[in-house]
Amino acid sequence: MPLLAPLLAAEAAAEARAAGGTEAADLEQAVWLRLMEGPGPPPAAAAGWRRAAVRAEARTARRRARREVPYGPGAVPAVASAEAAALDAERGRALRDAVRRLPGRCPELLSALMSGSDPTYREISRELGISQGSLGPLRSRCLGCLRTLLRSEG
Repeated sequence: MPLLAPLLAAEAAAEARAAGGTEAADLEQAVWLRLMEGPGPPPAAAAGWRRAAVRAEARTARRRARREVPYGPGAVPAVASAEAAALDAERGRALRDAVRRLPGRCPELLSALMSGSDPTYREISRELGISQGSLGPLRSRCLGCLRTLLRSEG
């Protein structure tokens, strides 16, 4: 076993870079654990076993790196993210419903402003047949109506 340690360290260092960011010491430790848990290799096959074990651990580390997403500072768990996404979708539906109930040209204008294509004032004025100079004041009045409507509904 004493000869196995430096060879194992060298093999782990060589495979670590390709192992998805895993450190050589982690690969080396996993191979030592594998050696301690199971029957060791016969002395004649130690080099082949060592190489195969390190490569197997590197493959496992790559697969784990693809599946696992590390949380950074302030990261939100996936469950909370799904819940937040559902709440955001519900708020969006409520907002679109409130916009549809506004008077006059407000539903058209605010729907155009909220569209995912992010149109310019020029494109919106052409689409709605309203002068570009009238869009700002009309938008302001429509947002005031929307604010009042949403406050009244709580």
